[in-house]
Amino acid sequence: MSVLDLFSLKGKTAIVTGGGRGLGAQIAQGFAEAGANVVLCSRKVEACQEVAITLAALGVQTLALACDITKPEDIEHVVTKTKETFGSIDILVNNSGASWGTTAVDMPYEAWQKVFDVNVNGTFLMSQAVGRVMLEQRFGKIINIASIAGLGGTLPDFMDTIGYNASKGAVITLTKDLAVKWGPYGVNVNAIAPGFFPTKMSSILIERGQDYLMGVTPLKRLGSENDLKGVALFLAAAASDYVTGDVIVVDGGMSAII
Repeated sequence: MSVLDLFSLKGKTAIVTGGGRGLGAQIAQGFAEAGANVVLCSRKVEACQEVAITLAALGVQTLALACDITKPEDIEHVVTKTKETFGSIDILVNNSGASWGTTAVDMPYEAWQKVFDVNVNGTFLMSQAVGRVMLEQRFGKIINIASIAGLGGTLPDFMDTIGYNASKGAVITLTKDLAVKWGPYGVNVNAIAPGFFPTKMSSILIERGQDYLMGVTPLKRLGSENDLKGVALFLAAAASDYVTGDVIVVDGGMSAII
């Protein structure tokens, strides 16, 4: 198999949650450029529809579906519609996420529940539903979007998001355990832990902490619109067939600083 074949997604079908904007749209773009049919889903289906039109211009098939990943019935609709349209589900990217900024002592329990419901429960429920299809196929690639915030603590003056950090740590452990459980059935489960990329969720944090970020990022820049596509493509394609249970950090070297 040539290197080009190892990175081709031609004929594959991918579901990307939260695919209407930010990192999800970036990853979906990369998959479509590599030849995959892409299903975009989020609560805001209009944003997914806009991205779907752009991707279809690349010559692939797309679907835009409404989905609240905390609701099993929404997830089942996405899985059923994807199978009906494309016949298989080869790739799942669990990208939808939520955050809440406040001190640990002031964190409302309802907010804690919301963050965990989306970031952990939603990731599990989507993985479970798509996993059933992949286990039957005896093939599949699941990519969970974690965060470098899930690797440890963050200084409260910069990032006071206890629920987000804890939930992304849970996503990392979920990734590793699913990889162990489903590896024997041909399903690879990996995670990407991005650093700081300009998105709607991170915009205020980046604006407030720009000087700090540049000081602790060896590459001295934020992530760009091209910095996640290649990593996601690697984990989705045949090039990563012997990689599972791993977490690839994409943060400009921030986490390498002691």
